[in-house]
Amino acid sequence: MQRYLVIPGLNGSGPGHWQRWWLADHSNASLLELENWQSPLLYVWLAALEAALASSPSTVLVAHSLGAILVANLAGRPSADHVAGALLVAPSDLTAVERLHPGQVRFGAMPQSELPFPSMLVASRNDPYLKFARAEALANRWGSGLIDLGEAGHVNVASGFGRWTDGYALASGFAKSPGAIQTRRAA
Repeated sequence: MQRYLVIPGLNGSGPGHWQRWWLADHSNASLLELENWQSPLLYVWLAALEAALASSPSTVLVAHSLGAILVANLAGRPSADHVAGALLVAPSDLTAVERLHPGQVRFGAMPQSELPFPSMLVASRNDPYLKFARAEALANRWGSGLIDLGEAGHVNVASGFGRWTDGYALASGFAKSPGAIQTRRAA
C-alpha cells in the first residue's frame, strides 16, 4: 500500500484543515512532525524530512504552503530518491512569507532546481502567499504539472478547504504509478 507523508507549513495545519482530514481518512498517511512550527529553520525541517524518507522509501509527499517549499529543497539531495511523487499545494513564495510574517521564517532563497520525482503544483489565482504567474513559473522550473484551482485563496480552512477529496484523487495517480501521472506544464 502506498504511504503518504503529510507536510504542513508555517504554524502547522490545525483542526479542520484538509491535511488533518487526509490523516483521518487515510490509514497509510502520517504527519511529518516538525520542530518549531512558528519560526522554522530550513536545515532543521529538512533533516526531519530526510529522516522520515529514510525510514519510509517510496512515499508520496502531500505538502501545503511552506511544506511545499521544504519539499522543493530536496532537489539535488540523495533523499529525493525515496520520493514516489509530491503534491505541492499552495506553495508559499518566501518573499510573501517575509512580508506577511517578518523575520519569522528562515528558509533562505526559493528553490530553483528541477525536482527529480513526479510532482503536481496546485495553485489558486488569489492566494496571498503566491501570485498565479509565480506559480506557473515555479511549475515550469520544478518540472511539475500545474492545477489551477481558480479563486481558492491559500487552499486552507479560511478559504473553505476542509475535507478535500479532489486532493485524494490528485495524489492517487502517484500511487498507481509515478510515470503514469499526466502533467500539464505551465506555459
